[in-house]
Amino acid sequence: MRYPELLKKGDTLGFIAPSFGCAIEPYRLAFQNSLKKWESLGYSTLLGPNCYEGQGVGISNTPQACGEEVNEFFLHQPVQAILSCGGGELMCQILDHVDFESISKVNPKWFMGYSDNTNLTFLLTTLCNQASVYGPCAPAFGMEPWHPSLKDAHGLLTGEKWTVESYDKWEKESLKDENHPLEPYHVTEENRVLAFPQQDAAFSGRLLGGCMDCLVNLTGTRFDKVVEFCDAYRQDGILWFLESCDLNVFAIRRALWQMKEAGWFRHAKGFLIGRPGVHGQQMMGLDQYQAVTEVLKEFSVPVILDADIGHLPPMMPLVCGALAQAEYRGGKLSLKMKRG
Repeated sequence: MRYPELLKKGDTLGFIAPSFGCAIEPYRLAFQNSLKKWESLGYSTLLGPNCYEGQGVGISNTPQACGEEVNEFFLHQPVQAILSCGGGELMCQILDHVDFESISKVNPKWFMGYSDNTNLTFLLTTLCNQASVYGPCAPAFGMEPWHPSLKDAHGLLTGEKWTVESYDKWEKESLKDENHPLEPYHVTEENRVLAFPQQDAAFSGRLLGGCMDCLVNLTGTRFDKVVEFCDAYRQDGILWFLESCDLNVFAIRRALWQMKEAGWFRHAKGFLIGRPGVHGQQMMGLDQYQAVTEVLKEFSVPVILDADIGHLPPMMPLVCGALAQAEYRGGKLSLKMKRG
């Protein structure tokens, strides 16, 4: 696994928009404030041409323009880390224009984002053997003040903190809107991390995963080299982290079934499942927990449910590709990540 150099003061952060850009509020002002926050911490910032664009369909610009921006920042711009401006809907369409082969041959750079950015965080790891960060997009760093999860994300990039733990509460309804772009997370719900089977557990493996809405879309395409990746790291085993945005409970179950049948889970050592966007949904007797456990129970490995991963913040930033030791004790989850 190839790891980028750790971020240090004086380095340059790059910002790109391979999915949605920051063309409208509250994202524009939040993004601008995040730039100020990063600069106040001692970093320089460099913006790609699509950061404020909104002329694409489900992405900031045309698929070709977005792919060119990715290539430019990974292959040519003097930046040490790259943050995505946001999630979106059709980032998959830029993949034809991303030069993964060349990216795999140059010195790696950190890339951080989540949701639609799974198309990069996941493929950088499985195609380029390069670690990435599944974590907050750039506008989140504009909140005042930073939630501890944002400090954790910064700590991953600098190497100051590669251990993350469950947060006390989570956000059910955001207060952030056009008139309040810098609102912090509105955490009101007591955190309740579950395990299947319901018992304390410690397990380890190489972190891999992202948003299932995107992952199931990649399954079986020419970009799907997951079986080869998992086989290469079979001695470590794979510690899967998975979350969902728009999928209903039946779609979650279908997505997991498809990934399982594609052979993705053959070396699984455990599963970390984030709170789904449809948290609390029940359809025809199926809830968010059964949607997961009925598919994954055959692997006889720990399955952690309602973890702080994904679309219902806060989210634990995770280094996709890194080795990790997971520990579930008394309804809390901790992850200790390391290079290797």
